[in-house]
Amino acid sequence: MTFATLALVVALGLIGPLLALPKQLYLPVLLGELVAGIIFGTTGFRILDPADPIFVFLADMGFALVMFAAGTHVPVRDPRVRGALGTGAARAVLVGVVAAVAGWAVAQAFDLGNAAVYAVLMASSSAAMALPMIDSMRLSGPPVLALTAQVAIADTACIVALPLVIDPANAARAAIGAVVVALCAGVMFFVLRYLQKTGAQRQVHEVSEERKFTLELRVSLVLVFALCGVASSMHVSIMLGGFAAGLAVAGVGEPRRVAKQVFAISDGLLAPLFFVWLGARLDLRELGEHPRFILLGLALGFGAVGVHCVARVLGQPVAYGALAAAQIGVPVAAVTVGSQLGVLVPGEGSAIMLATLCTIAVATLAAGRLAAKAPTRPADQPGAR
Repeated sequence: MTFATLALVVALGLIGPLLALPKQLYLPVLLGELVAGIIFGTTGFRILDPADPIFVFLADMGFALVMFAAGTHVPVRDPRVRGALGTGAARAVLVGVVAAVAGWAVAQAFDLGNAAVYAVLMASSSAAMALPMIDSMRLSGPPVLALTAQVAIADTACIVALPLVIDPANAARAAIGAVVVALCAGVMFFVLRYLQKTGAQRQVHEVSEERKFTLELRVSLVLVFALCGVASSMHVSIMLGGFAAGLAVAGVGEPRRVAKQVFAISDGLLAPLFFVWLGARLDLRELGEHPRFILLGLALGFGAVGVHCVARVLGQPVAYGALAAAQIGVPVAAVTVGSQLGVLVPGEGSAIMLATLCTIAVATLAAGRLAAKAPTRPADQPGAR
């Protein structure tokens, strides 16, 4: 990794906003960043080296902040969402049960032994994808509240479940690690709430704003990276550390100024770098060498959409079910951890990412349809991916 390479990566990240410019298409910014990485990485020109340790570390920082932002987007303080928890939980459980059956069926059809992993992938929702889409399109109404609760529950459950199913031999260690991360996040929440109630947070805010110290941003980054450090030391994905830190901050309420600052450093540099790296590490040529994995990717992707649309029996409109199927964090962690542990056969990781792109494409189409028909609310969030 050199400054020239870093400049190229940041420039490639600009492709995301450029592709997302046509508002009528509702394309997520990360789509362009992934495509750019694919073209210049392992699949394409091979200019970018995704195995470069510095590149990997910077990408990990970006992934941590992406999951932190996803956690802060979960409206845990919104009483309307808390009122919709019952409906959201029922739909998430139904989707999980159907996904378990679908995961087993896909594994049997392709003669692969990762049925539990496939089930978690198809059951997962991505707060990092769905909630920013809802915010950016200013969707509102009871269906949106129930969807928000469903996505938050499913995302949290699948983030915790993935390390347990992808490495069953060390499931106990992963479970203990997840509990430790959760406890640390709980301590973080109570400390932040105490500082808020005593007025210390307000005093720091005033001094930081007056003296331009950006103290709150620095503290937020310390919290995120510290919790990710705990997760890494406990052999748990940094995905869980970043997401848990975001939930803790969301629990006390992230100041608008800090949200904008975190958004700037994340979406201005580290998040685009992560998605370019992710695209660069994908070897889609494997799909050409193993054509059946193209079918596996399509089965997992459209299977995920299908199992989420089953929530129609509980009154959820199909378009909202398709939006809830959008994935990013859990599949990325599955490919990363699965590749490290050697539990994925050649081509299987690319199939999982193909499935992810399928869910994003369907969710984008569904979001566009909802935005054209659903009631909206005034914008109240900083920009989102």
